[in-house]
Amino acid sequence: MSAATALRDEDRPLAERVAPAFAADVQKLMFEHPVRELITKGKTHKIWCDRKKAAFGSWYEFFPRSTGGIDETGQAVHGTFATATKELDRVAAMGFDVVYFPPIHPIGRVNRKGPNNTLVATPEDTGSPWAIGADEGGHDAIHPQLGTIEDFDALVARANDLGLEVALDFALQCAPDHPWVLKHPEWFTTQPDGTIMYAENPPKKYQDIYPINFDLDPQGLYHEVLRVVLFWAEHGVRIFRVDNPHTKPPDFWQWLIWKVKEVYPDTLFLAEAFTRPARLYGLAKLGFTQSYTYFTWRTGKQELIEFGEDVRDHWDEARPNLFVNTPDILHESLQHGGPGMFGLRAALAATLSPTWGVYSGYELFEHEAVKPGSEEYLNSEKYQLRPRDYARALADGRSLEPWLRKLNHIRKAHPALQQMRTLRFQNIENDALVAFSKRDPATGDTVVVVVSLDPHNTQEGTLYLDLPELGFDWHERVIAHDEVTGETWDWGQANYVRLEPWRATAHVVSLQRRFS
Repeated sequence: MSAATALRDEDRPLAERVAPAFAADVQKLMFEHPVRELITKGKTHKIWCDRKKAAFGSWYEFFPRSTGGIDETGQAVHGTFATATKELDRVAAMGFDVVYFPPIHPIGRVNRKGPNNTLVATPEDTGSPWAIGADEGGHDAIHPQLGTIEDFDALVARANDLGLEVALDFALQCAPDHPWVLKHPEWFTTQPDGTIMYAENPPKKYQDIYPINFDLDPQGLYHEVLRVVLFWAEHGVRIFRVDNPHTKPPDFWQWLIWKVKEVYPDTLFLAEAFTRPARLYGLAKLGFTQSYTYFTWRTGKQELIEFGEDVRDHWDEARPNLFVNTPDILHESLQHGGPGMFGLRAALAATLSPTWGVYSGYELFEHEAVKPGSEEYLNSEKYQLRPRDYARALADGRSLEPWLRKLNHIRKAHPALQQMRTLRFQNIENDALVAFSKRDPATGDTVVVVVSLDPHNTQEGTLYLDLPELGFDWHERVIAHDEVTGETWDWGQANYVRLEPWRATAHVVSLQRRFS
């Protein structure tokens, strides 16, 4: 009050009037209670800042059990963590930084599936890794043919040495002979006839899998699942790909994710949630770091534009991870499009989104479906071993590895491709060509991508660039360097573009200002 009195006293010299206002106690008071500007206090929000890999990364998925090769009789040999470790060098050489494994746990013997999802299995059949649990243990155990926990630790250490992180599939479901079924029958749904209900996702039936029931003992179940996740985190796993999270209670995921982050704040969770947008984005808001998308089924130009704009507009709540294929999904475009289709879909995924993924076999152009109209692979790796000779295919020129390596190299070299918010589609006069741009606000790095959607024929058209949106003046001529072919052009607002699928399915063009 003395400071206010002094300021109002017009008889005092100016210096004496103002001096009390700069006293320490007055400064402290003004800091704690600033001058009001007719604004009101809003709700306090917590902001979580993830590490960079939450937004930018390149994933490669393979089955460790398929890395054992072939014996002298031509039969596939079950792989181990030791043989899987040998694959890591190839994965790292392609520029991937996350290696993702399907479940590595004991596989149930009751109702085990045979090759191509047949209902009768022989003793030699390996079964589905997603049918988790047997006499050897459950979600915190390792399949005995893969090795020991020490072998797994050695694999994780080697991956880290190569700049790779290991991501594990986390499928919250059980085989009929999982230890939980005997110890905790209340965690499952018992039908009137006394049998436990198996899983279904029409038209698919999973007789070898029991879904979890969260209603009868939520506290016991919650804490057991938390224990399992923390167990793997203790062994170096900081990324979990969660199988079908939309079929479990949302509040469970919110509780689990943030409990894990209390102990390991760098843990990331990818939601494999092929569901309605509200559910998908709702899971992201609850804590999931990344989400699968419907990219696989977006193949036309307008579909891709609408898809890209949608994931861009939802970037603040959901980060997309664009997988070109999965063990469950072999899209018809890959079944019939030939090598050119594999190349262009990889180009789209790698440049549209900061995070993308590839399931092994993609680089070998594996494209045979189990039957017409199906998206299931023939001789699916979900039910049997699939050894592959990547080196022979590469030597024979039958591999997409060089293209995947180039795409990942370009992504790492250009901060613009590590962005999502700056995605803008550019006008190009050809429905078989799609063009978009990205710009990194911090560095000014600017990239324009043009992809041909035709895997067989040459496509050409005029590309019209919104130069001011890209940081240039309308009248400017810019240096356009194609990171794919190494060519350099002089570009302006209107530019001729030509793509020949046997030469390149995409241009990834960096733009630079000319200086006289």
